[in-house]
Amino acid sequence: MKKEKPARQKRVVWKELQEQIREHKVTFAVYLILRGIVIAAMLLSLVRLDYENLFYCTLSLILFLVPAFVERNLGIRLPSTMEVIILLFIFAAEILGEMSSFYVKYAFWDTMLHTLNGFLCAAVGFSLVDILNRNKKVRFNLSPLFLAIVAFCFSMTVGVLWEFFECGADLLLHTDMQKDTVLHSISSVALDPTKSNTPVHINDITSVTVNGAALPVDGYLDIGLHDTMKDLFVNFIGAVVFSVIGFFYVKGRARFARQFIPTVKEDGKE
Repeated sequence: MKKEKPARQKRVVWKELQEQIREHKVTFAVYLILRGIVIAAMLLSLVRLDYENLFYCTLSLILFLVPAFVERNLGIRLPSTMEVIILLFIFAAEILGEMSSFYVKYAFWDTMLHTLNGFLCAAVGFSLVDILNRNKKVRFNLSPLFLAIVAFCFSMTVGVLWEFFECGADLLLHTDMQKDTVLHSISSVALDPTKSNTPVHINDITSVTVNGAALPVDGYLDIGLHDTMKDLFVNFIGAVVFSVIGFFYVKGRARFARQFIPTVKEDGKE
């Protein structure tokens, strides 16, 4: 009897897996393709003894499992469109961004991902409150405007926390997650010889010397401030876009938003 129970559980799990594959064929296909590429990259990194890239591959494979873990263990249904976007986001950030140096090769890459992150985080924040709002057991009746504000604030908070992480990694581990920006003009009160809090403006900067050696850039090298503010600004744009969509979704005027809003499963159904 004891052996039959695990066997029965395995059959149930296998049946559920088959049903999920049939229901989310596109998602499963994208998952297999991306997983195959990452495994190939992992083997190549192992042959080259490139442990940093090996770490990125391992991290990507673990993150690929997060959507399925959330659905199975937390009873939350992720729309197929959102799940595909999450998988592509992970691949674009870790494999293309870090391993293939897309962050350095393409200036728009980091901007694109931060904008998408703002959009996705707003969707998650919106769904957390919307789930409570629709739960009959919880006396919650929030207006569409309040839901949109919560989604926006949740997204911006996640964006700020991520910038804290980047700054901490740069300070403690000497990485360069906050990518530098070359500037050709600066304005600073630190350059005021009178110490009167008057900003001194320097224009047309073409070279900077550090410890007697000229830096190989054609201007002043900003150490992450402009990158951080740009990331927060595009996160803001993504958050605003989804918050507006979420507002009209509650009003019943944006049905397509269902593709980005997780829902709670009830008795195995949405």
